[in-house]
Amino acid sequence: MWTQAEVRELKVGRYMLIDDEPCKILSIDTSKPGKHGEAKSRIDAVGLFDGKKRSVVHPVKHKIQVPMIDKRKGQILAIMGDEAEIMDLETFENFSMPIDPELKDSLQAGEEVMYMVAMGKRKITRV
Repeated sequence: MWTQAEVRELKVGRYMLIDDEPCKILSIDTSKPGKHGEAKSRIDAVGLFDGKKRSVVHPVKHKIQVPMIDKRKGQILAIMGDEAEIMDLETFENFSMPIDPELKDSLQAGEEVMYMVAMGKRKITRV
């Protein structure tokens, strides 16, 4: 799920889709319009799920896709190696998702976590 926005409406810290991957915007540099051209923006972003840095250049009036990001609460039921079994605290749905290496040591069964859902993927954001 995504919506559309113009490049000039974007802000640092918000999200956009680059190559069908939800990315968090790190910086936006906008150039002045030329004699016959229009202003362009260079956007540097990092992928939410793969951690890769990406950059794109678009005219400021160009329409881009902005992912609909759903932030939810869940409870860890069990930890099995690199995956956590999580129950959503609103819908009581059970599912498993991979654990980021930097969060691996701080997660324990029974804890509440925040996670985000974007473009059909899930990721634990904080404990």
